[in-house]
Amino acid sequence: MSQVTIYTKPYCPYCVRALALLEEKGVDFTEVEAAFDPEKRQEMMRRSGRTTFPQIFVGDRHIGGCDEMMALERAGELDELLTADA
Repeated sequence: MSQVTIYTKPYCPYCVRALALLEEKGVDFTEVEAAFDPEKRQEMMRRSGRTTFPQIFVGDRHIGGCDEMMALERAGELDELLTADA
């Protein structure tokens, strides 16, 4: 299974929704709370090219934020991506 990393911030409804989907699927993920940590926020922006939360990575692949992850789920592509070998 691929390693999933999600950059989040507190009180973010999109972060909550994305985390809930990952938990529902039983995905082992690393949550990085980056909103108030300048180094982690810079890391997120460098990796994703974006400043919004959440930013989600499967392995080294940036899949985007909550909306993009939900679109992958609706298209039936998320499970395959999550279960691919790292």
